[in-house]
Amino acid sequence: MSTAVTTVTPVMPAKHYLNDNYGIRSWLLTKDHKRIAILYLVSITFFFFIGGLFAALIRMELLTPQGDLFQSDTYNKLFSMHGINMVFFFLVPSIPATLGNFVLPIMLGARDLAFPKINLLSWYIYIAGALFSLATMVSGGVDTGWTFYTPLSSGFLRTHVVLIAVGVIMAGFSSIFTGLNFIVTVHRMRAPGLTWGRLPLFVWSNYATSLIMVLATPVLAITLTLLALERGFHIGIFDPKLGGDPVLFQHMFWFYSHPAVYIMILPGMGVISELVTCFSRKRVFGYAFVAFSSIAIAVFGFLVWAHHMFVAGVSQYSAMVFSLLSFAVAIPSAVKVFNWTATMYKGSISLETPMLYALGFIGLFTVGGLTGIMLAALGLDVQVHDTYFVIAHFHYVMVGGMVTAYLGGLHFWWPKITGRMYPEAPAKLAALITFIGFNLTFFPQFILGYLGMPRRYHAYPPEFQVLNVLSSAGASVLAVGFLLPAIYFMWSLKYGAIAGDNPWRATGLEWQTTSPPPTHNFHEVPVVTTEPYAYGDEPEVTIVH
Repeated sequence: MSTAVTTVTPVMPAKHYLNDNYGIRSWLLTKDHKRIAILYLVSITFFFFIGGLFAALIRMELLTPQGDLFQSDTYNKLFSMHGINMVFFFLVPSIPATLGNFVLPIMLGARDLAFPKINLLSWYIYIAGALFSLATMVSGGVDTGWTFYTPLSSGFLRTHVVLIAVGVIMAGFSSIFTGLNFIVTVHRMRAPGLTWGRLPLFVWSNYATSLIMVLATPVLAITLTLLALERGFHIGIFDPKLGGDPVLFQHMFWFYSHPAVYIMILPGMGVISELVTCFSRKRVFGYAFVAFSSIAIAVFGFLVWAHHMFVAGVSQYSAMVFSLLSFAVAIPSAVKVFNWTATMYKGSISLETPMLYALGFIGLFTVGGLTGIMLAALGLDVQVHDTYFVIAHFHYVMVGGMVTAYLGGLHFWWPKITGRMYPEAPAKLAALITFIGFNLTFFPQFILGYLGMPRRYHAYPPEFQVLNVLSSAGASVLAVGFLLPAIYFMWSLKYGAIAGDNPWRATGLEWQTTSPPPTHNFHEVPVVTTEPYAYGDEPEVTIVH
């Protein structure tokens, strides 16, 4: 018995959020979450390339052992501004502020976020903080690293620590507003029938991330405010010359900054859950375990901060406790990786571009997670602390994990955002180049760190040059992988094929509205009557691009 297949020629909707109102003023004063997501996308992409420029200069310096391209002070400022821009102005806000802002209300069947004006205000606060960061760069930068460790940051007055601290605090308040908006929206604005057990896993991950944003970010603001007061009024808080305690700064800073790691990676895990189930054409294996593992990661994230401080003078007993807790936090992350793998098992896997990024994420994040367990072991951590092993681990989680997930999600929802498809061949090529370039860049750094090359050094023993040249060459390949999507995404805005409402035949409310969506997302309030990810139950419809 043959199954009837309906052929649908996709058309662009006559009216949608992009053409509903023209003019710069309509964009700068918009309260539409979708337009605010676009504003964030442009802003965050700018800072991604600024941070990438600093990274390129760092890798150019490390081509030779002598440290002959920059003076040591300049090199210190390069890696400091690279880290600050990437962490606070790209990694933390990237997925929640762009993809989360755009699709989360639509996934819930809502017309907008709970507080549209606060959503716009969060972008303006982000831009204000970004301007402080740019002013710091123009004024000469900072040389403290992205961690602002005291007494380096409190004792030396020649760099603009207070200026960048104000920018970071403002970016933090932007995150708090976004997190507050997400929490209230999830609780109060779900469509009829969309129970907690039917929420998309992307919503679960952003909900857990929002809890961390709201609870942890104020600690960073307090810490940097105390640092600014110490610099401005010479109050003894962190500087030992003034009677302060520099270890106290580390406790306060990492109490925020380790949960911040999960602010960066949890939304990416939510993206991967959506991609794996869609392109495997299977229900998520163990939906409840994947959903609650996001909450477990958020809870454990607040309990492991001192594993950054095993060599900072903490007691042996507290170090053992934090080591055990750091092992424990790997469990919910491993649950996700196992369930993604089980979802793909015997699935009808389609290797579209978003799925390629998802597969890359699973491999790279697994390496980053396993090396994180190694760093949680006291003996090994003392050996490789502040070496390139830590640099490699962090980038396998953040770039190999979060950035890969971000690119996968951007490719997945780009047809929904713009109504147009990107060219598939260069997109698959970009995914492959990114995977190869990333491993060429950062895997040699594991070896460098294990051999003892310290981080933050611009001169190093000659025997480390081959691995550093390989890492710098890989960075050039990785840069091509990042530039290609920017090119074909821009091309697709004018020349891309019309996508249709659901080019991936995906489940979820965001695919039940037009592409691009109307200003208020849905013409009628949707009613949810099915379980999440009901692949296999959907009608067979072929979309012609």
